[in-house]
This record gives sequence, structure tokens and C-alpha cells, in this order.
Amino acid sequence: MRALDRSRLESLLHMEEKRFHVEHPKSYALYKRACKSMQGGVPMLWMIRWAGTFPIFVREAKGAHFTDVDGKTYIDFCLGDTGAMTGHAPEATLAAINAQAAKGITLMLPTEDAIWVSEELQRRFGLKYWQFTLTATDANRFSIRMARHITNRPKILVFNYCYHGSVDETFISMDEEGTPGPRRGNLGASVNPSDTTKVIEFNDLGALETALSAEDVACVLAEPVMTNIGIIHPTPGYHEALRKITRRTGTLLIIDETHTICTGPGGYTREYGLRPDFLTCGKPLAGGVPAGVYGFTQQVADAFWSKLEMDDSDVGGIGGTLAGNALSIAAMRATLEHVLTPEMYTRCGNLADRYEAGVQKVIQEFELPWILKRLGFRVEYWFRASAPRNGGEANAAIDSELDRYMHLFTLNRGILLTPFHNMALIASDTAATDVDHHTEVFHDAVAALFGV
Repeated sequence: MRALDRSRLESLLHMEEKRFHVEHPKSYALYKRACKSMQGGVPMLWMIRWAGTFPIFVREAKGAHFTDVDGKTYIDFCLGDTGAMTGHAPEATLAAINAQAAKGITLMLPTEDAIWVSEELQRRFGLKYWQFTLTATDANRFSIRMARHITNRPKILVFNYCYHGSVDETFISMDEEGTPGPRRGNLGASVNPSDTTKVIEFNDLGALETALSAEDVACVLAEPVMTNIGIIHPTPGYHEALRKITRRTGTLLIIDETHTICTGPGGYTREYGLRPDFLTCGKPLAGGVPAGVYGFTQQVADAFWSKLEMDDSDVGGIGGTLAGNALSIAAMRATLEHVLTPEMYTRCGNLADRYEAGVQKVIQEFELPWILKRLGFRVEYWFRASAPRNGGEANAAIDSELDRYMHLFTLNRGILLTPFHNMALIASDTAATDVDHHTEVFHDAVAALFGV
């Protein structure tokens, strides 16, 4: 196995940063201007973490590509971290947006499209009732509130280094001794999340049994496959045991499909026959227009409805004035009907096979102690020799400097990967030549890194 020369890595990274700065003068000028009106020069603070010494500014995007203000065109394997999994500006969604915008955007009243979308979600995922939000964060937040209301239990349970949007209760992690506490970077937490949340490692059934045995947990909130600390698959039988233990302890189960919807048209839930009490999703459902959903079973609906006072339905912390607006619903209908189709999943899966094979060939050629992970048409490489079983192991494997180098090397050569991961997502408009270009650039990045 080849050893990594850290001094060489530092030198290469410095060279790539200089190249980036030279090639993006207009983005740099906009960044300097933006710093006078936006904190960090960006509309959302996390954007300061993109590879490069400042963010690139986008001029336009279509399909699997976008162009920046300096006229440079990129293959987009980030795709809005799943928000643009459909590709940018899909035609069917655009047509629906234009048509609905001319008829009204938000009404605080239902449209017939909402029934079509609910029936389609019912068909895809198998849960009876559906409600609408603007984000998956809100879908998770509202599901948690419903679970607490039904069970009259105070706590929830999540997995170490999970991510479920900006839900306060989920910003909790365990230290090396296994002690839970606020996750690093948990800014301005209203309370210590240990007061509201239990946290255990994914794939640890013993810990799950112990955590739920006190019967004070309203719900388990889980991605069926962890994704935001890298792809971590469940061990065989884990989901069956999770469902059995939650039912025995009277704990409701929320499955967050926001990223794992890349598994299939009905997400990981339909593909692997999961039976959650709630299912949440967001990001790609409306082709990039803000939209989220949460579904739940007949049993959940009955239990919640029996405890609901009509006068509390608008002040109970569940809902939002713009949630379920006509524009989002129309975009969701068009996207589900014409874009997120079985044919799209088949095509993207085939391209993901090509992407995976190309990266694996380079890893083998250079005898690197790196591995690939795959979920649907989401593919990523890891700088370690074996797959992590949980979030703690995955977090310990992060090499921020090497991540930054690989991201910036590819960005300087017209490829955008998902930030904070070495992950690629395939869109319906991605071409085989796009995938092959990544393989070539990945090869060149590795060759430069090891001086070959």
C-alpha cells in the first residue's frame, strides 16, 4: 500500500488554491462585494466551507451541468446535495411551475394536485396519510412532535453523527468514552440535547435494547442507511430487529428518506420492505422547489386524531403558512409523475456502475488503502481500508486536508463533488462522458498526490 506524503499534499493543495484564485476573478470580485452585506460573503454560512479560498458564483444551471460567472462550465455531481437529484430545471417541473405561478402561488387552501401527490406517495412508500412542509427538517420536526403527543414520552433516539436537518434534538454525539453531549458546532443550543435525546451507535442492537428499555423514548429517528457521515449500511437483520424492538417498547419509528430516496422510486423503505410508523422526505421531490413531506400509518393517525383538539390545530407547533403551497405541490406532482420515474432510476443506476468501476480501477492501479461505498446512484470513496460500521468510526476516518485537495483538484478541472464528502450523485442528464471525465481527473489527482 502506498504511503501518503503529507508535505507533498500540503504543497499540492497550495498550488490548487493559487490556480483556483487565478481562474475565478469575477467570482472573487462578487465575493468581496458580498462580504459587505452577507456574513462570510455567502447566503448560508456553511457555504464558506466549499473547497477554494472563496465560493464560486453560479450564473446558470441546466441538467447535470452549471456555468459560473467566469464562464467556466462544470459537471455537477453534487446536485444540491440531493436537492437537484432530478437535474437542474427539469422540463416537466418547469412547465408545472410556470403554469401554477400564473394561477396563484400560495393560498392556504388545498388544490386537487395535493390529492394526486398524496395518493402517489401512498403508492410509492406504503404509508396511509401524508402532510406537506417546505423542508425535510420540518417534516422531521413535526413527526417528532406527533410522536411525543401520541406517546406522552419526552425523549427521542438518534444515531451518533446522524444528520436530519436543523432539528435541535439531533445535534448530539458521543465522545470517545461514549458520553453523550452537544455535537461539535452545535451553535446556540437552547438546551443540552442530552435533556431531550438519547444517542447510540448505528448497528448496535445491544445499545438499542438498553436505550429503549426505560420506555421514555417517543420515537427513533433514523436514516435507513446513514449518509451524512458517509454511507454506512445496516448490518444484516438490523432493520428487522430495530422494528421488533421499537414495537415491543412502544416506540414509534421515523424513517428519513431525504437522501436514501436515491435507492429507488419508493426509497429504501419500499426497496427493502421497511415498515416505519412515519416516513419523511424532502429535497428532490419538487425538482429543487422547496418541498417536504411526512407520511404516517392509520394507527398513528388514529392515535393522534383522538388527542387533537380542533382549536389547537393551528397553534401546536405543527405546520407553516407556506407549507403545502400550490406552487410546491404542482412542482411535486410534475416531478413525481415525469422525472423521478423507474426509467430514471435504471439509467442513473447504470451510470453509477460506470462511475464506481472507474474509481475502483484507479484505487487498484495505485494500490491505495481506500474503499468505495454505494447506495443507489450515490457513490463515494473513503480514505480507509475497511467500511465503518457506525458514525463514530466514520468520523474518526475523516481526513479534512485530503478531502479538500481532492475536491479542489476536481473543481479546478470542471467537476463539482458534494461538500464534506467525496460523494457523487448521478442525475438523469448525466452523460457517460461526464462519468469518464471524472475517472480521468480522479486518476490525475491520485497520480499527482503520489508523484507518479
